[in-house]
Parts: sequence; C-alpha cells; structure tokens
Amino acid sequence: MATRVLITVDTELTWRHHVAGADWRDNYARSVEPGGVGLSYQLEKLREFGLKACFFIDPMPAAIFGLDPVKRMVETVLEGGQGVQLHCHPMWLDAAKHDSDPEKMRFELTEFGYDEQREIIAQAREWLIEAGAPMPVAFRSGSYAANTDTLRALRDLGFTYDTSHNGCEAPWPSAIDLPEHQITPAEEKGIVEIPVTQLRVPGGGLRHTQICAISRSEMRSGIDHAIKERLPVFTIVGHSFELATRDGQRPNRLIKARFDRLCAMLARRADKAQTTHFADLDRVPLDIPAHPVPISFFTVANRMAEQLTANMLEKVAL
Repeated sequence: MATRVLITVDTELTWRHHVAGADWRDNYARSVEPGGVGLSYQLEKLREFGLKACFFIDPMPAAIFGLDPVKRMVETVLEGGQGVQLHCHPMWLDAAKHDSDPEKMRFELTEFGYDEQREIIAQAREWLIEAGAPMPVAFRSGSYAANTDTLRALRDLGFTYDTSHNGCEAPWPSAIDLPEHQITPAEEKGIVEIPVTQLRVPGGGLRHTQICAISRSEMRSGIDHAIKERLPVFTIVGHSFELATRDGQRPNRLIKARFDRLCAMLARRADKAQTTHFADLDRVPLDIPAHPVPISFFTVANRMAEQLTANMLEKVAL
C-alpha cells in the first residue's frame, strides 16, 4: 500500500491582527489571503499539481464577527475541490464574553474540562456546518492543545480522527498520552489519532513537518523515509498565512518556494505517496512501529543559514 500524504492547512483569522484592532475583513486579507500567497494561491497550486489537501477551518471568530468570514473560507476551499475539517481556537469565545481582557482569557482547549471542551467543539462544528461545510470527521485543536478529555469529547460527538498530537510540542500544549516520537496512527479513547509527522534532529530533539519549519531537503528526507518504511500516513502542516510575511502584506519568498517545490515533489512521487482527504481515509493501519527519520547536522545548518538569509532580505525589503 502506498503511503498516504495528508497536506493539512490550518485556515483562520489570526489573534495578533485582532488584538491590533483589525476588523475581520482586514484580518482576512492578512491571515487567509495574505500577500497574494494565501488560501486562493495554495488551492491553485494544489490544482496545478493534481494534489489533495485538507483545510482545517477555525469557525470560532464567528463568536465576534458572525459567520461571514467562515462562509468565505468554506466556499473558497470547496470551490477549489479540497476537503474541509474542523479547527478550533477557543479564545474567541472568551473574547466575546470578556472583551478580550487578557486576565480572563483562556487560549488553549486544554484549559477547559471535558464538559466545556465537548460544548466548545460542538459549537465549533455547528458553526462550520452552518457556513456550508460537510459534516467534519477530523479535528485539530489550535496550538495542538489536546488531551484525553479532548479525545473523549470528539468520540462522544462522533468524530473519527484527531490530528493534534505533535511530539515537538509535547507535553504542552500537545498533551495527548502518546510517545513524543509517535508518527503513525493509533487508537486513543475511541479516536484514530494521526500524529503530525516528526523528524529527529541532532541532539535527539524533534522537529515537525511544517512547511515554514523545515527545509525542502528535510521534507524530502521525511517523505522518502515514509515511502521506504511503508508508513501508512505522512502528515504535513501548513497555515493559510504561512507563505507570507508576518504582517500579511507580502510573499515570504523562501516559504513560498518551499510550498511550490513540495507540490512538485509530491506530484513526482504520486505513485508511492498519494495525497488524500480525510473523508477518503479508511482502514488506516494502526500502531505500526516507526521512528522519525534522523536529519544530519549539515542539513539543519543549511536550513538555519537559509532562513537567516531570508529574514535579512525581508528586513531590507521593509
């Protein structure tokens, strides 16, 4: 069986632009469609290379702005032929109640108990469906903040998959009771947990396969390792704002190039590493023994030099 690749894109209005005073339209322009390399650009590149991806949309800003921004995200993704699943940053609910008073805010889902988590996730799903999305089967918590109560709540609400376990963010905020190095699917509390894939860096630490966090060489090593070891799933993380500069005004040329090359790389490996939607996953093999691929010091040093150069160029461009 070919390795299945999950390209997952967390798609959201960002908190930093909200607290800076942006209305939802400005926030949308900077967070969802920033610098000409946001959601629409990513969808077009996926279409160009014949790839499938899952966009984890956060509907929680509806607590403040209503459903219009969520509807726009959902419509754009579905028109682009890609999958929509549920993402959730719960602080928007507290912001609606407490006018963004930082002393009263709870930012992570794991700051809530089981009953509150179940209520929050149920509300998020209701808003996502009201915005036009199909019934979601998969969930990712904002900041990867999930624990046993999260999985129990998802199970009781009828979800099939969670993909919040991120070993390099464990034990906090990613607090699911799995080994940090877990990179293959496992059943936990009645939910199939599909971890974010990790790489092993010099010194023994982990680095997750997020487009802005690893180089093209590191991503290629991870994908080829998954193919060689016949791993059932390889999970990549991106964000709607990730290919742009932090202010959301211009493309980040380095990260944009990584995304473009990733799409081309996956298209070349389509016979051995097929991109898929969560809705198309079935009979995922569980508890397959596997370890993150080790990355050389030289490769890590090249990535750091690359990112330093890119950061310097971005400052010159300001």
